[in-house]
Amino acid sequence: MESRHISQIVHAAPADVYAFAADPDNLPRWAVGLATSEVRREGDDLLVSSPMGEVRVRFVPRNDFGVLDHDVTLPDGAVVTNPLRVLAHPEGSELVFTVRQLDMDDEEFNRDCGMVAADLARLAALVE
Repeated sequence: MESRHISQIVHAAPADVYAFAADPDNLPRWAVGLATSEVRREGDDLLVSSPMGEVRVRFVPRNDFGVLDHDVTLPDGAVVTNPLRVLAHPEGSELVFTVRQLDMDDEEFNRDCGMVAADLARLAALVE
């Protein structure tokens, strides 16, 4: 199993990037690889339609460290943990998302990494 860190520089303050990304209502605006519909809340979970079907998303509690890790429960019940960080960077912020290959073949893994990169670029454009 391979892991790949996808990074995106954002020309905005880390606190601003974190606040935008941590707001569940913004999820469909930037994470189209995950959320293709409005977010519905069920307790601490977020329910969204995705390219994979309806998924359940649970982010770690808001924090001062820029951690946006989240678990995605897929329609088949499998849970995928997605590490995501907003880091301070000399040009503003850096988003770092760790993609794990898990049971994907190389083509699927590369496609997933490309989707994550596009989502992070979209997030940067929305915040800048």
